[in-house]
Amino acid sequence: MSHGLAIPPQGAIDLLSLGALVHRIDPGIIPFRKATEAKIHVSGGEFNVAANISDCFGLRTAIASAMVNYPIGDLIDERVRAMGVRPIYRTFEHDGVHGPNMATVFSDRGFGVRGPIVFYNRANEAAALLKPGDFDWPAIFSGGVRWFHSGGIFASLSHSAADLTIEAMQAARKAGAIVSFDLNYREKLWKNNGGTAKAREVFSDIIGYADVIIGVDDMLFPENGKNSNTEHGNEALIELIHRTAEHFPHIQAIAATYREVHSANHHTWRALAWIQAQTSQLIQTPEMELDIYDRVGSGDGFAAGFIYGLLNGESAEQALRLGWAHGALLTTFPGDTTMATLDQVRALAAGGTARIQR
Repeated sequence: MSHGLAIPPQGAIDLLSLGALVHRIDPGIIPFRKATEAKIHVSGGEFNVAANISDCFGLRTAIASAMVNYPIGDLIDERVRAMGVRPIYRTFEHDGVHGPNMATVFSDRGFGVRGPIVFYNRANEAAALLKPGDFDWPAIFSGGVRWFHSGGIFASLSHSAADLTIEAMQAARKAGAIVSFDLNYREKLWKNNGGTAKAREVFSDIIGYADVIIGVDDMLFPENGKNSNTEHGNEALIELIHRTAEHFPHIQAIAATYREVHSANHHTWRALAWIQAQTSQLIQTPEMELDIYDRVGSGDGFAAGFIYGLLNGESAEQALRLGWAHGALLTTFPGDTTMATLDQVRALAAGGTARIQR
């Protein structure tokens, strides 16, 4: 099945992301209140997609973000470059008292019946200070950008970050790039920024400039509760995808995952996509049973594989399977970004197993 998206065939950058860079503190399966040591992972919902598409799939990617000139910024920048992502920064100086800071995310992995817990310290975050006019979009897009990606986590940080997202999307569309938006609704991030009603308003405005939506959430519809698609099953998710497509008729594709959580370490996983060009047909992957090592970043892993497939000229079905397989593999690694190879992703997408590779 052809996907019908008019993706530019070439460009200096295959995918450009706009978003916040963060570092995640991970004590493993130990709850933070009892932790004595932790690992540091560099992350960011929008960055993860660019990092995955570069490191696993071998395309040219970039991230437009805020950077702070202090050791935490140096740590994050090193990982950005190590993943092969071109950095495009607005740089801030750190005053040692008030910041600005690179945000910190805290997340233990949970175990069995004890689910993972995520909380944040995004006080005085540099990315929240980003605003329209901070990036020279005509110069950035001048060499050609095939795909532009951003998400709801970045848009949640401040009014100016949401406005910058729209400015970037307008520039991307003018330059001929495909534009995607990952809904990534996080209640904790919107709680002090207008709540669900404000998120609905901001997301609806941003989606007006998008071609592709990654993920769906019934918070977009005021008469519903939050996240019922994941609480009530696959059929509810299918209904929500169709409803989202009807509500935003300009959208060309919607892709989402369904995760049934049996325990912190055992999930059932599948992926779905709606493609406007194919008489609004919905396609689905099979179900896959996952043994989870670290679930953080798996959604971004799905987005990366799906977008790569479309950029690489794969059919819609194959792009969906690549996203499904790569997202599954992400759950087997520590950290938020990929350690998979393209051969591993393709083998799993084709129905491969965990048998030893000799």
